Amino acid sequence: MKIYTRGGDAGTTGLYGRGRVGKGDLRVEALGAVDELNAVIGWVVAQLPAGETSRGLLAVQHDLFNVGVVLASRVEVEKSSEAAGHSVDEARTRDIEIWIDEISTRIPDLTAFILPGGTQQAAALHLARTVCRRAERALVRVAEVDPIPGTLLAYINRLSDLFFVLARLENHERGGGDVVWRQ
Repeated sequence: MKIYTRGGDAGTTGLYGRGRVGKGDLRVEALGAVDELNAVIGWVVAQLPAGETSRGLLAVQHDLFNVGVVLASRVEVEKSSEAAGHSVDEARTRDIEIWIDEISTRIPDLTAFILPGGTQQAAALHLARTVCRRAERALVRVAEVDPIPGTLLAYINRLSDLFFVLARLENHERGGGDVVWRQ
């Protein structure tokens, strides 16, 4: 099987149940942002030692593939058998919140604005946070014109919080603390 199909040479791509759409379509843009986030998370995981954080982020990568399935499916995603079982539900968002709360007990209270940096791993997690915010903005643009499950927006929003606390944890445990902004 060849990796190229030539189907997108004219600037269109296929979305499941939607036929061909322009590569500038809002859903395609959102899919690309989610894919980019997933790639950045893969890069982060490659820099981390094997353990709880890397296992948790691998689960997030699987979730993001599910987000992609929903984005690439037809509007009636809640009724769509093609997307059934792929949506990220409220329980996954709650799992992320529990993870954030647990990490928050292990890091100092935030008393100043911090710069994205510190250890290599913390800087990579901050990059994941900013790419996550871009993916969130892309999902919001889709939701403004075409229904998507609200659980996707909540999940992506919570993920950026997770990356923030993970970066702070990395700096706290291995880098001597946050890089504080000097006004």
